[in-house]
Amino acid sequence: MPEGDTVWNTARVLHRALAGARLTGSDFRVPQLATTDLTGWTVRESASRGKHLLLRLAAPDGAHWTLHSHLRMEGAWRAYAPGERWTARPAHLIRVVLRSPGAVAVGYHLHEVALAPTAEEESLVGQLGPDLLGADWDPAEAVRRLAAHPDATIGEALLDQRNLAGIGNLYKCEVLFLRGISPWTPVRAVPDLAGTVTLAQRLLAANRGRWTQSTTGSLHRGQTSYVYGRQAQPCRRCGTAIRKAELGERVTYWCPVCQPERTPGEDGG
Repeated sequence: MPEGDTVWNTARVLHRALAGARLTGSDFRVPQLATTDLTGWTVRESASRGKHLLLRLAAPDGAHWTLHSHLRMEGAWRAYAPGERWTARPAHLIRVVLRSPGAVAVGYHLHEVALAPTAEEESLVGQLGPDLLGADWDPAEAVRRLAAHPDATIGEALLDQRNLAGIGNLYKCEVLFLRGISPWTPVRAVPDLAGTVTLAQRLLAANRGRWTQSTTGSLHRGQTSYVYGRQAQPCRRCGTAIRKAELGERVTYWCPVCQPERTPGEDGG
């Protein structure tokens, strides 16, 4: 699942494959860029911002542009050697193909694909909160943004990328379990928002550079999470069956014993 660490990893894969290369061809399978041709453009760098991927380019006239894509829940970029078969996803999901002498980058099921001047990059990602894996990470600012919506549930607030960028459903569930917080707790009743966002950043950073996401410390199949994806299985702490329910527009997993609900009148610090 593309969360902040996965997108960070993806950006590095593309950077290694394309950075410094002059594109020999491009194919955009999205209406807004269907006639765009990046042949002759040079790839300057590949970077991530939360779940957004930013491929920075130099046009033949020297102007700097950014190719933006959002991975959401299903998106992916893959790098292949020239002539290698594209095997990651079905062909009808391909949205972008970028060719260079040494590699071919293929974007599957991408969203919000856009090409904009790099100087205007903020128009694409400026609404995002501090990036948990970025140079702009600022836990105090993340806490300030979360606290600005005191009646929101903490489960929904952590997924709101305007508060902090990079947390997806997996990390939301795992962080709240580790902190002993019910996903339905109002933000104002969370005892230690700073501790919560700090733990989220630590978990994402620990998984940066590898594709297996683990919050337990184990990389073995079936042992990588405490609650996420473990409906009806015993809690690793207390043995109670893990529950699953909808919260907002997403499902959430939690242990009803380890994550007791707080009453609306309990204010946090």
